[in-house]
Amino acid sequence: MMRKKSVSASKASLVLFLCQMISALEVPLDSKLLEELSQPPTITQQSPKDYIVDPRENIVIQCEAKGKPPPSFSWTRNGTHFDIDKDAQVTMKPNSGTLVINIMNGGKAEAYEGVYQCTARNERGAAISNNIVIRPSRSPLWTKEKLEPNQVREGDSLVLHCRPPVGLPPPIIFWMDNAFQRLPQSERVSQGLNGDLYFSNVQPEDTREDYICYARFNHTQTIQQKQPISVKVFSTKPVTERQPVLLTPTGSTSTKVELRGNVLLLECIAAGLPTPVIRWIKEGGELPANRTFFENFKKTLKIIDVSEADSGNYKCIARNILGSAHHVISVTVKAAPYWITAPRNLVLSPGEDGTLICRANGNPKPNISWLANGVPIAIAPEDPSRKVDGDTIIFSHVQERSSAVYQCNASNEYGYLLANAFVNVLAEPPRILTSANKLYQVISDSPALLDCAYFGSPKPEIEWFKGVKGSILRGNEYIFHDNGTLEIPVAQKDSTGTYTCVARNELGKIQNEVQLEVKDPTMIIKQPEYKVVQRYGQVSFECIIKHDSTLLPTVIWLKDNDELPDDERFLVGKDNLTIMNVTDRDDGTYTCIVNTTLDSVSASAVLTVVAAPPTPAIIYARPNPPFDLELTGQLERSVELSWIPGDENNSPITNFVIEYEDGLHEPGVWHYQTEVPGTQTTVQLKLSPYVNYSFRVIAVNEIGRSQPSEPSEQYLTKSASPDENPSNVQGIGSEPDNLVITWESLKGFQSNGPGLQYKVSWRQKDVDDEWTSVIVANVSKYIVSGTPTFVPYEIKVQALNDLGYAPEPSEVIGHSGEDLPMVAPGNVQVHVVNSTLAKVHWDPVPLKTVRGHLQGYKVYYWKVQSLSRRSRRHVEKKILTFRGNKTFGMLPGLEPYSSYKLNVRVVNGKGEGPASPDKVFKTPEGVPSSPSFLKITNPTLDSLTLEWGSPTHPNGVLTSYILKFQPINNTHELGPLVEIRIPANESSLILKNLNYSTRYKFYFNAQTSVGSGSQITEEAVTIMDEAGILRPAVGAGKVQPLYPRIRNVTTAAAETYANISWEYEGPDHANFYVEYGVAGSKEDWKKEIVNGSRSFFVLKGLTPGTAYKVRVGAEGLSGFRSSEDVFETGPAMASRQVDIATQGWFIGLMCAVALLILILLIVCFIRRNKGGKYPVKEKEDAHADPEIQPMKEDDGTFGEYRSLESDAEDHKPLKKGSRTPSDRTVKKEDSDDSLVDYGEGVNGQFNEDGSFIGQYSGKKEKEPAEGNESSEAPSPVNAMNSFV
Repeated sequence: MMRKKSVSASKASLVLFLCQMISALEVPLDSKLLEELSQPPTITQQSPKDYIVDPRENIVIQCEAKGKPPPSFSWTRNGTHFDIDKDAQVTMKPNSGTLVINIMNGGKAEAYEGVYQCTARNERGAAISNNIVIRPSRSPLWTKEKLEPNQVREGDSLVLHCRPPVGLPPPIIFWMDNAFQRLPQSERVSQGLNGDLYFSNVQPEDTREDYICYARFNHTQTIQQKQPISVKVFSTKPVTERQPVLLTPTGSTSTKVELRGNVLLLECIAAGLPTPVIRWIKEGGELPANRTFFENFKKTLKIIDVSEADSGNYKCIARNILGSAHHVISVTVKAAPYWITAPRNLVLSPGEDGTLICRANGNPKPNISWLANGVPIAIAPEDPSRKVDGDTIIFSHVQERSSAVYQCNASNEYGYLLANAFVNVLAEPPRILTSANKLYQVISDSPALLDCAYFGSPKPEIEWFKGVKGSILRGNEYIFHDNGTLEIPVAQKDSTGTYTCVARNELGKIQNEVQLEVKDPTMIIKQPEYKVVQRYGQVSFECIIKHDSTLLPTVIWLKDNDELPDDERFLVGKDNLTIMNVTDRDDGTYTCIVNTTLDSVSASAVLTVVAAPPTPAIIYARPNPPFDLELTGQLERSVELSWIPGDENNSPITNFVIEYEDGLHEPGVWHYQTEVPGTQTTVQLKLSPYVNYSFRVIAVNEIGRSQPSEPSEQYLTKSASPDENPSNVQGIGSEPDNLVITWESLKGFQSNGPGLQYKVSWRQKDVDDEWTSVIVANVSKYIVSGTPTFVPYEIKVQALNDLGYAPEPSEVIGHSGEDLPMVAPGNVQVHVVNSTLAKVHWDPVPLKTVRGHLQGYKVYYWKVQSLSRRSRRHVEKKILTFRGNKTFGMLPGLEPYSSYKLNVRVVNGKGEGPASPDKVFKTPEGVPSSPSFLKITNPTLDSLTLEWGSPTHPNGVLTSYILKFQPINNTHELGPLVEIRIPANESSLILKNLNYSTRYKFYFNAQTSVGSGSQITEEAVTIMDEAGILRPAVGAGKVQPLYPRIRNVTTAAAETYANISWEYEGPDHANFYVEYGVAGSKEDWKKEIVNGSRSFFVLKGLTPGTAYKVRVGAEGLSGFRSSEDVFETGPAMASRQVDIATQGWFIGLMCAVALLILILLIVCFIRRNKGGKYPVKEKEDAHADPEIQPMKEDDGTFGEYRSLESDAEDHKPLKKGSRTPSDRTVKKEDSDDSLVDYGEGVNGQFNEDGSFIGQYSGKKEKEPAEGNESSEAPSPVNAMNSFV
């Protein structure tokens, strides 16, 4: 028995000891105190434990800590010291432990994978961060896979496997078609958690060739695309219905382990016809309420924030009319460690005791281990005051050297927890943190709490005294709280006074005084009473209050515990609420609430509205004017005005308007003074000095305003010095030697007395001068003469009258007058950028020489002469202004090969300064304009005479003319192109050795050393027989076919566009159009106009995999059309994920293609030498724009066959401002239909000149896109990022 007592006693003493230690001193959160006290490090911010980084961006590993003194930082990587000084890619932020690993400048994220840990250390200990695992995100490519088309019978189930690449973190999976539209999902078709697409039963509408699985990797912002999967559903009659069978999970049972706090996802997807319905139950229990959700058409069970209680068997049941299937999933919920009691920082004084407690739970139970300053406690330096007992460290009789940071690590197989807690041993005298002489106010008979926040180590003892020499407070009428607060449960008026708080420990003593005031309670001495009022009548509720004279009450009225209606009929007075023209809606409970800063009271009353007795017809009119105006309480700056309202005339008065007359300054003129509500008949008016006031009152109701009342008696206020000074004071010189000071004068009643004048003062700024002052009469301007040119002045204008001065005015800065600038800008330099643009630089002029506000610089420039013509003309000077202190500018719109002059002038508010010396510069040559004309005369059997005019704008020295020509036969086929270079001094040429009776087409342009200019074209015909045929007139007409026709309409289709080409025979300048529509549809034809005389057109915005009909017509030629042609757009092509350049079959195929191209080139060369023609190409060129027909002999092409690369070069759109030889320029109006707009998008289907390669090669099907594989998303996938 004695043994049991002894054990019980020891247990009790241990509990008491632990309780004493747990109640160790806490440091108040006072910022000033925290700055003064020494403190071990505390980790305040760190990166997550599992940190996945973007390999394209710099790696930032956060580690922030606080302490006194500020801690230093170090890092370990994979358990060993990480010396950042030896790695140029790694830096640590100043005053921080955060690491920045520079990946952007050549580093590789993979090289920095590992486990990192930060240590923050100062003289009182070391805190450590979690183990931060750094792993770069990965978005690998899809593995190669041969996808066979899926042939499925209607009603059968189907699973389309996605099998995405394993990324870090795992990708987000979704299914789309080749138009980047999400595939619709339903109870029948849905995506599983693994990304596969499940069909409970397939239907004919499921047939398609573009089931595409996409994997989106968010960290790298890339999307990978699987090759399209084809599904074809074939029908069998009848379709067999089937009972449910589970597609996933397989078997009858399965298991699932999930961690506490995570989201539990269970999935069941079933096949069957009709489509099965899924239902979920928990065996032996209910699904948790408020945490259970069903997704994916109830195929997925989702339970959030799972706990061990959610373990158990979950059954999914799939059912249709033919039967059911089920599956049981056994769920086990494990738990990573979680805190029960995390260790808390401990502040002790020398010799005190304390404990650190670290308790955690988990499944399985976590193991607890301790570290001291980041070192396992078993090998840490010994501390005799420390004893480890499992999850508790006990400290006894600590000393200052016992200060340290302890780490508690709780871990199991599912994770770990790490917490830092410091033991800080301090010896500090008492400090009182509550403000001195703080005032506390309470209502009588309520509790009073007087604060005395304190700190000290050892923990100070607190005592309270009342009065300066009062005795210590004790007894039941006071409550003393552990935090130092004194509570007076029932404060009385005699509790008012000064209270002193004294804090003392062995290191010192300190005291603080606070004040307590006890106020009288607020009371409603006359409460609102129950009222019954007739409809359209008036009712008033009273609420008269009594309150402490030092408190300011506010009165609020409520109706049915809500705000009063926003209605003018509700008038709130000082002690009442009045409701005018009462209606049935005003029925209810009205509450008066009185609030002060210390208390609140309320009282309520009910209003009942009853019907009014019949009354005779009411005549509404404006109110009668008020009368018996009386002035009382006259003071120097205020007076009280009262009046008696006139008759309302059956319309309640809503407000009164008070007006005043100043009989001294503006007799007979009435001014608005103020207005008050219609329930008020007195008002306190503010007055100004030296005004002879009379007042009148106007009543207002809904009908209108009354006549003004008779004026009140006059009241002349006493004079006073002015209250204000003039406004809008400015100082601006009108001449170089003066300063004009202006201001807005005070109005009459602002003068406050007789003899209004102004004291004008000025002095030069930044010069040690005295103020110069002058007193002027009641004017608004004063001119100071004899001032230096444009210097700043300090200015002030003060009002005064016979009684004195206004308050000291504020100063403003003004300037004396400006004069023209004295000097011109120097060091003017011109840099010619190109033939039409130059840049001019100059040095800024000294600001002292500007003699005014610098507004900018003006550049005058003019053309002196053209260097090619040496002819002078009227000089037209151009001016460009550059605002502010700018020292350069661009001169646009210059003419090439010309001589220019310019000068620069500085500008201020007065005008322009002198010009700089003229600077001469010359623009370089440019390309010339087209020859002014080209005439072809004197046709003979074998010759033609050409005459031309030189370019209107040569833009340089002409070096030569280039003439190109080629024959055109009767079928509009073009012959070989001949080029002749002609000296620049020639203006005519006779072409000989031509074929008789042959039409020729000529292209003519001029050249400078820069390049070729725009060309002009012309056609002419040699005569058939000089004896028997008349010569054609100059500029003979073009060959006309016997009848117009369009034939050989050919189409080449891609996924969303198609190229339409045709052959045309007929008059030139025909306006073509293309009509198209869906084949087999009864919809109207859609019509597209073809720009120019081209023989091709691109149809855009077509639907992939759709058959279209097309025909071509010409307007203005009896409306003839071609025959119809039918084509079909191809399905969307999947981007390749495999680098085919390394595949053997691809290398063999490329070798075969190269051999075929070599044979084709040889054949072309032989046929060209024999004069062979390529009919389709020549028919297109016969009427093609000559500007996109560059056929130089030296361009490396074979006749009409040009490389696609060469064509692409010729058809690149011009950049703004660039100049290109005309034969290499595409005019906008002629190229709207060019395939240039498509860039690489045509996938090798068309040449840049619009011709269809299929006409030469005989191929119509779309070639597969080629390209190198990439870890980034392929081009069609990148296009999806905007909406996925």
